[in-house]
Amino acid sequence: MSSNDGDSRSANGRVPPHNLEAEIACLGAILLNPREAVDRVVQKVRPADFYRPAHTKICEAALSLFNRNEVVDLITLTEELRGRGELEMVGGPGYLAMLTDSVPSSANVDYYAEIIYQESMRRKLITMGSAISEVARDHGRKTREIIEEFEKQLFEIAENRQTQEFELAGDIVKVAIDEIERRYRSENPFTGIPSGFTDLDNMLSGFQPSEFIIIGARPSIGKTSLALSLANRMAMQEKRRVGFFTLEMSKGSIMQRIIAMEARIDASRIRKGALRPADFHGLFDAADRIFNAQMWITDVPNMPLLDVRAQARRMKKLHDVEVIFIDYLTLISPEKKDIPRHEQIAEISRSLKALARELEIPVIVLSQVSRDSEGKRPSLANIRESGSIEQDADVVIFLHRERDATADETAQPVIQTELIVAKQRNGPVGTVPIAFVPKYAKFEEWSSADY
Repeated sequence: MSSNDGDSRSANGRVPPHNLEAEIACLGAILLNPREAVDRVVQKVRPADFYRPAHTKICEAALSLFNRNEVVDLITLTEELRGRGELEMVGGPGYLAMLTDSVPSSANVDYYAEIIYQESMRRKLITMGSAISEVARDHGRKTREIIEEFEKQLFEIAENRQTQEFELAGDIVKVAIDEIERRYRSENPFTGIPSGFTDLDNMLSGFQPSEFIIIGARPSIGKTSLALSLANRMAMQEKRRVGFFTLEMSKGSIMQRIIAMEARIDASRIRKGALRPADFHGLFDAADRIFNAQMWITDVPNMPLLDVRAQARRMKKLHDVEVIFIDYLTLISPEKKDIPRHEQIAEISRSLKALARELEIPVIVLSQVSRDSEGKRPSLANIRESGSIEQDADVVIFLHRERDATADETAQPVIQTELIVAKQRNGPVGTVPIAFVPKYAKFEEWSSADY
C-alpha cells in the first residue's frame, strides 16, 4: 500500500491536511498495548478522524474487538477485518504487521492522537468553507438559514472533543473549596441569578447557569406578567443583563407593561392614554430607570427555531446576557414542519435545552398547560403537547390560582397566587405564595403586599 493511498485532493488540487505518520503510530500503539492505548485514544479521536480510509477501517475493527472485551492483537484484528471483508482493502496482514513495527511503545499515543485530531479539525473547516461557498450561491435558501446552519456546524467542530480527562478527587476538591469560599465572602446568598422573590430564591438558590426552566400555566393566569416581573426585577434590582423574546406581543406592548409595573400606574389607563398630571412624575422616573437597565427585547412573531438560537447567541456574544426569557414555547416555529406536532415540540424543547448548556446561562421558557388542568392544581402530566418538555427541563414551575368565572379579577387589589415548583433536578420542590396585582399586571412578594 502506497503512502498516498486514500489521498483525496480538493478542487484546487491541494491535498487536505493530514499526518500519516501519526496515524500509523497511533494504530501501532493500539496493537502494542490496547488496554491502555484505546482508552487514551478515544478521548481525543474517533475512526472518522483518520485521513486514510484504510486507517479508519482498522481503527473501527480494533474498537469493535475492544468493545466486545476481546483481545486486540495482530491475529484477532486480521480475523476481524477478514470477517468484515475489509482485510485486503486495508493492505492485508503485511500492512497490519508493519503498524506494530512503526512505533517502539504506546507511551506517546496521546501525542499521536492529538495530531490526528488537529488535522481532522482542519479538514472539517476546509470542507465547511467549501460548502459555505457553494450554498451561498443558492438563492433558493434564506441567508439567515444558511448562517444559522453553518454557525451551528462551527460550534460543533469547536466542541468536538469526545470526552474530558478524569481528575483526581483531591484536585477537584480544591476547586470546590475555592467556590464555597467565594460564595461565603459574597454578599449574594444565592448561587444563581436571584428572581427577586425571596421564598422562590431560597428554594432554587436563584436560576442556575445552563438550566432549562419551564414556567407553565393555563391562559390568562399571568405567565407573561410573571416573566416580565422576573425579568424586570433581575434587570432593575439585581442589575443583571437580560434577554427577552416575546413571540406573542409587540415590543411596544411589552414596554407599556414594564412601565406600568415600574411606575405603579394602572396599566389600563396607560393603554387608553387616560393619565393624570400626577402620573407623569412617576412615569418619567420609571422611564429613566428602564433606560439604564440592561435588557434587550426582540418581538418577531412565530420566530423560527433557527432564528431563536441565532438571536440568543448574538445576545450572548454582543451583550453577554446572563439570562434569557422566551414567551412562549409553542409559538416557536419548528425546523421540520412535516412531522407530528408533539415531535416538533420535542425538537424545540431539546434545542432550547442544548442552547442553555451552550450559552451557560438560564433559559426560562413559558409554556401552556393542558385544558384538563383547569380548576385544579397543575402537575407535570399537564405540560402541553409533549412529555419531552418535562424530561428536558431542569426546573418546572407552575403558576396557579383558583378562578371564579363570574368574578372580575381586575377589580381586586391583590390576588394570592401560587408558584408550584413541581420539578427541580438539583433541589427541593414545593409551593411559594406570591401576590398578583391586576392594576399593574405584575407579581410581588405576598409577604410584602400592602395595598
